Amino acid sequence: MTKGLSLLTTTILTTSSVMAEEAWHASWIGTPEASTPNQWSCYRKVVQLEKAQGQAFARIAVDSKYWLWINGELVVFEGQLKRGPTPDDTYYDRVDLTKHLRKGDNTIALLVWYFGKHGFSHKSSGKAGLVFDADLDGKPLLSDSSWKAVTHPAYENTGEPHPNFRLPESNVRFDAQRDMAGWQNPDFDDSTWPTTTEQGKPPCSPWNQLVERPIPLWKDFGLKDYENAAELPTVSDGKVIKATLPYNAQVTPYLKIEGPAGQLIDLRMDNYSGGKAPNVRAEYVTREGIQEYESLGWMNGHEMHYTIPAGFKILELKYRETGYDTEFTGTFECDDDFLNRYRQKALRTLYITMRDTYYDCPDRERAQWWGDMVNEMGEAFYALDPRSNGLAKKGILELANWQRPNHTLYSPIPDGNWNRELPMQMLNSVGYFGFWTYYQYTGDIETLCAVYPAVKRYLSIWQLGDDGLVVPRKGDWTWGDWGNNKDMTILYNGWYYLALKGQLNMVKALGEDADVADIEAKMSSIENNFNKTFWTGKEYRSPGYKGQTDDRAHALAVLSGLAKPEQYDAIREVFKTQEHSSPYMEKYVGEALYMMRFENDAIARTKKRFKTMTDHHYTTLWEDWRIGGSGGGTINHAWCGGALTLLSQYGAGVAPVTPGYETYHVLPQMGPLKHIRTTVPSVKGDIEAELRNDADTFTINLVSPEQTTAIVGIPKRPDSSIARIEVNGETVWADGKPEDHDVSGICFNEETAHYVTFSVQPGQWGFRASLSRTE
Repeated sequence: MTKGLSLLTTTILTTSSVMAEEAWHASWIGTPEASTPNQWSCYRKVVQLEKAQGQAFARIAVDSKYWLWINGELVVFEGQLKRGPTPDDTYYDRVDLTKHLRKGDNTIALLVWYFGKHGFSHKSSGKAGLVFDADLDGKPLLSDSSWKAVTHPAYENTGEPHPNFRLPESNVRFDAQRDMAGWQNPDFDDSTWPTTTEQGKPPCSPWNQLVERPIPLWKDFGLKDYENAAELPTVSDGKVIKATLPYNAQVTPYLKIEGPAGQLIDLRMDNYSGGKAPNVRAEYVTREGIQEYESLGWMNGHEMHYTIPAGFKILELKYRETGYDTEFTGTFECDDDFLNRYRQKALRTLYITMRDTYYDCPDRERAQWWGDMVNEMGEAFYALDPRSNGLAKKGILELANWQRPNHTLYSPIPDGNWNRELPMQMLNSVGYFGFWTYYQYTGDIETLCAVYPAVKRYLSIWQLGDDGLVVPRKGDWTWGDWGNNKDMTILYNGWYYLALKGQLNMVKALGEDADVADIEAKMSSIENNFNKTFWTGKEYRSPGYKGQTDDRAHALAVLSGLAKPEQYDAIREVFKTQEHSSPYMEKYVGEALYMMRFENDAIARTKKRFKTMTDHHYTTLWEDWRIGGSGGGTINHAWCGGALTLLSQYGAGVAPVTPGYETYHVLPQMGPLKHIRTTVPSVKGDIEAELRNDADTFTINLVSPEQTTAIVGIPKRPDSSIARIEVNGETVWADGKPEDHDVSGICFNEETAHYVTFSVQPGQWGFRASLSRTE
């Protein structure tokens, strides 16, 4: 790798296309009215085209969300990302308009929702506005003072309770008596609408630089019937109507009803108070007669609750699910029903915590807490197609871009009303399981190069003490995990060492040789002092710590490599008796058990600790071990999904060896499982593997994608020896050594304490090992 790749010291935006700074010709425009929180505005423009378009793209930016219609057809459902690629700047969308335009007059209409307040995931610019910059086969269509715009009179504010302070969104109230019916359509008369006011050309304050959206527009699943549609009433009796969703989802509610004007309908999810705080809800005030309405602010839960006044005819109740545009291409099935059910819930929880950013939860906060994101990113590598990698990249770049002048990092970001550093979460983020793991699974050296200076600056503020161990930094919130019995001194040292390990890997990948010696010296200092300070002979315990033995601390000791194999049996006993970790840290306990090769224990502990929530009727996993527990205890926290990752990474044994899966391994640790079938959606293509662990044979059927080399291992058993290994029907190993063979694309790699391994090229491979029982 060329030296100096990472020497970027200025603010990073996002992608190379952004760095090119494509020129803007349109103006920021707004309505004549002053910007106020929860303001909804309508924009219209008619453009005449002499022919159908061969190519037409628009760049669109607003603060905060928009819906786009062309000739009355909905083209974009909820465009724009929440604001904050940096503390000052704004995202924009690039939208393909080609198939929506026609010869003659074309009506462009946008509904813009201005949040007008900060949140844990959004920094308000303080001013509503729109910029629309389109190239229609060389003909510009630009937002300027010729556009018409008006504040939509039907959108209003609800009374209390309002959403909690973490959310930038407001409740949505719509008074249909004040609606402008059909305003999006070509035949609507906008002659009374005022023209817009121009606010300046980008980049200009307060929106500043415009950064291209690095993730797809949302996937729109369309309006659908509820699961219990046949049981819903046709005439309301005034009681709450509970319409059931197939799973916990991000949805907007729809209704078609008939009744009198001026009546209030309440729309909220069963999860409205999820996490012990009011979230978002909606209200609809009726007009006379038959009417239909879709509330555009999304909510989430398992049931949509409609409170419709008695006597109203209910013609239709539906919902629209939208979400991150990715597919569930990663799969894992095994012969253990519990693990299959757990994984399905973990997958649902992962998907519902993805949208503008990775979320801790989709209800109370919708915030990019980076401890959560590290776990979620790892799950996505095994569950979702590679388009999901864009959300991880976005989060990584945002974290670096929001670094403060004193070199500290904090999350959640983007934000407008939070600035507290959680030091251990930040160490996890920039280190081995965060930034380095992203690079290992994607091979995205450009992003690693862009953010390394921020990593180096952050780790430079951490110091070693006279005892050779890290000096704990309190930061703004000394958070080690939910729950009790946290041995914080060991946790600090474990996370710091893992951060250094990630940094060392980064500098070697980037060719930053000048940084190696300093990093290695710090790591050596901790290696030389960790065990002599914390190991008692049977467990890890820091001097002065009075709580019960901390399972989390032992997990980090193993994962960092600071714990040695001769300590593993004692650590195993700790994991059998101590259960203090939250669902977030349980991922690291499970991984430590796999790394020590106690895979039976890893699976048994997962089944024990996650039994209550896996057996519960909810389709998602929880923040804490009980609903309403630590931190508010939401019912949808994807940090619970760590075992989804572990089952594929360790159970099936599929993981990259070199960045971007150029080389990967299949080294199964099946434990009690007899059968696994998995698809891993790598950046090189799908890896498909089926494993069978029978009494006298072990088989692996592998489909390996192009441009990869796979290291495939036949696991050894303590009660058996490997008599023979056949590949695609031909013997390649017998009597303890490799055999000559005519199978092309495969070669013997090595025999280790736990595997006999082979290197294979892309293609289909069938491995069959015959086992002989040992006395």
